[in-house]
Amino acid sequence: MKVLVVVDMQKDFIDGALGTPEAVEIVPRVIQKIREFDGLVIATRDTHEEDYLDTQEGKKLPVRHCIRGTDGWKIHPEIQKLLTEDPIDKPTFGSVELGQMLKARQDSGETVESITLIGLCTDICVISNALLLKAYLPETRVFVDASCCAGVTKESHEQALNAMKMCQVEIA
Repeated sequence: MKVLVVVDMQKDFIDGALGTPEAVEIVPRVIQKIREFDGLVIATRDTHEEDYLDTQEGKKLPVRHCIRGTDGWKIHPEIQKLLTEDPIDKPTFGSVELGQMLKARQDSGETVESITLIGLCTDICVISNALLLKAYLPETRVFVDASCCAGVTKESHEQALNAMKMCQVEIA
């Protein structure tokens, strides 16, 4: 089984509180990638509560974003329409639930042949999930499609891609 992980393609990261022109630019490519992907598509959704600014992350990144139930928390509508599974809500950068779910499928006899990650932000949540998935499934090939990712800055996007390469994540 091939898996496509669509990381945090939410309004606040695209054109909301933490949006960037690069994030807006990848949306059509992400939609195309999902449409053409032959395998399991799983989305993650950054999910914070009203007390976000009191959390460790909120103190280091004091910008309210992806607060559960707000417009900024919602996955881009065209992407949401393509999803057949409910998104995995994650309270922080990496999703332990995602890693556990894919490892459980592998342990039950379903071969996870490869995992491809796309989405936002390359330098925070994409890299966190790529490395987390390498830890849960060390013999599974993990790819990141750089053309379907955007970082906080162009420079940090490139730095994250290079860091992932060093950790044997394949950059396409």
